[in-house]
Amino acid sequence: MATDFTKKFFEDNRILKARVSYAKRPSAEELERLSQSLKETYHATEVILEEEQNEELIGGYVLQVGDRIFDNSVKASFDKLQEHFKQEKGNGNVISVLKSNLDGLNGEIAETEGGHILRLHDGIAAVDGMSQAVYGEIVLFENGTKGLVQNIDETEVLCIVLGDEQELEEGDRVIRTGKRAGIPVGKEILGRVVDALGAPIDGAGPFREEDWYLIERKAPGVLERQPVNVPMQTGILAIDAMFPIGRGQRELIIGDRQTGKTSIAIDTIINQKDKDVICVYVAIGQKASTVAQIVSNLKKHHAMDYCVVVSASASEPAALQYLAPYSGTAIAEYFMDQGKDVLIIYDDLSKHAVAYRALSLLLERSPGREAYPGDVFYLHSRLLERSSRMDEAHGGGSITALPIVETQGGDVSAYIPTNIISITDGQIFLESDLFFAGNRPAVNVGLSVSRVGGAAQTKALKKVSGTLRIDLAQYKEMESFAQFSSELDSETKEQLAYGEQLMELLKQPLYEPKSMEKQVIILGAATHRSFLGIPVKEVRAFAEEFYQWFAQNYAAVLDEIRDTGNLSDDALEIIRNGAEEYKKVKGYGKQ
Repeated sequence: MATDFTKKFFEDNRILKARVSYAKRPSAEELERLSQSLKETYHATEVILEEEQNEELIGGYVLQVGDRIFDNSVKASFDKLQEHFKQEKGNGNVISVLKSNLDGLNGEIAETEGGHILRLHDGIAAVDGMSQAVYGEIVLFENGTKGLVQNIDETEVLCIVLGDEQELEEGDRVIRTGKRAGIPVGKEILGRVVDALGAPIDGAGPFREEDWYLIERKAPGVLERQPVNVPMQTGILAIDAMFPIGRGQRELIIGDRQTGKTSIAIDTIINQKDKDVICVYVAIGQKASTVAQIVSNLKKHHAMDYCVVVSASASEPAALQYLAPYSGTAIAEYFMDQGKDVLIIYDDLSKHAVAYRALSLLLERSPGREAYPGDVFYLHSRLLERSSRMDEAHGGGSITALPIVETQGGDVSAYIPTNIISITDGQIFLESDLFFAGNRPAVNVGLSVSRVGGAAQTKALKKVSGTLRIDLAQYKEMESFAQFSSELDSETKEQLAYGEQLMELLKQPLYEPKSMEKQVIILGAATHRSFLGIPVKEVRAFAEEFYQWFAQNYAAVLDEIRDTGNLSDDALEIIRNGAEEYKKVKGYGKQ
């Protein structure tokens, strides 16, 4: 009975609540006329007007009824005229033109859908009055700051603030834009450093925008892709020989802090010079000084000409750190849609997951394992699945992803590492013990794998590196047993010496990527045991000198490898005989 009475009471007494903001309070008669107009429009029996004074409106008023905003303020007219003036007349004396046009305002009321801020905390704005808002939509606060809709409840909408929260106040107006979050793109973005929203932060001014790409985009379907069978050379001998990466592949770089993960990524970017590959480096939660050092190194090696750096540093809000990899992927997709091959580095996704966890807890989402939200797997799967190699009907471009994940104490079975391992097409595991022992890159041969394998390797490199992993595994096993034995036979000694030489050859200094033909020449000689008899400490220098000597005397073999990607049996024999010949030249004699 009580429910029926309440329902009938509100049907007979329809009360409308509205909010009016003004610079100068209207007269009582004007407010009464406004209330009467609202009664007639909304068939209300009573109107409750909440009043607010806002001198920034200059004149006129702003009326909000539910999620509808009627902006009849002078400030809104100024903004419209200013935008029109910029488009039509350039950047002259805007104020004088605006003032001269004030008398010509026609007084039309601009209607938009929006609401106002109920409360603010830690970069999250709870907004009332936007019943039609959708997930992922951009909203605009009255001071021009943007927000992103993340949670939609029955009574309010939760938005993450994409800017300085200190400039906002409770009660500020918020309007819908009807647009999903996106980023400006164009060819001029190459060589630039931008933030998570695509704004340049390198001090070189704006770049010319050619298009607008959504940061959230559905991954290509299976039928739109083609197999991963074109090499993406990293220039790192240990990786290209044993864990080849193909264009369109997702290969995880995983390891503890300070084991050389970022160095592998930067070397790979440097190695793409003159290979028509666009590179996107996304720095998530890194120190600004670290990002500056990376940019400096890329410039030093002339890699910024074909590279874009997207930075959301540790000092920036969790919201921007969350958006950064999606913005970087949108830039990569812009170039992929033009048929380009793109390499994207996410450094690193463990910090990305932490930023998303912080954001989700602030949005009052239920925590799960290790306090991460339940959709943390989907967070990364929808990101990494966008990396693929498209078929010719869809442009033939590709995005190759090298996500980086930091482990604690070498634990690859932790929550976030296992999630990303299950999404990617293989992983390169960097081990602390190897790193501190001087084996750099510190690639653990046993735990690293490429699920694409030889399909993404040139025939020449596959031919000379086929037994490399097995040889190293046998060496590791034999080394562990040999330390307990005082006397070793000659065959075991040779196997140990061969393994030590391979380990030494796989060491590689920073910023010195090796070309594919150089890798083939060195491995072609090494796997034939042609370097036996050379002291281990001298074998790397000998290999470098041998390659230079071979390039001068057998340039035709290098041209064959470089141009065809293949290595004939005759050419392989020339390499091995050349190594024996050069050993004699250097006075090492015959093994």
